[in-house]
Amino acid sequence: MTELCLTIVCPPAFEERVLDTLLMTPQVAFFTSTRAAAHGLSHAQMSATEQVMGMAAMTEIKALLTRADCEALLRFLKEKFSGFGLKYWLIPVIEAGEFA
Repeated sequence: MTELCLTIVCPPAFEERVLDTLLMTPQVAFFTSTRAAAHGLSHAQMSATEQVMGMAAMTEIKALLTRADCEALLRFLKEKFSGFGLKYWLIPVIEAGEFA
């Protein structure tokens, strides 16, 4: 049963590495990725152009997971991507399914 939606926001430079990792992780059966604009980052995390524009290009990834799978995945990702500037948050899922 899906319980959580894990959202990961990562810089484009690491997008392929993060997506490949998720594709090879058995707990992640389905996820989406989209381009996103991140606001509110520290200037140290942004290029000069991004500072002027007030936003940074990012990739937003969303995965539906059980709580146990999510906890295991977060431990793994924290080890693998520490220092890469990835951000994440969890949102409870009330219902998920497929229109058949």
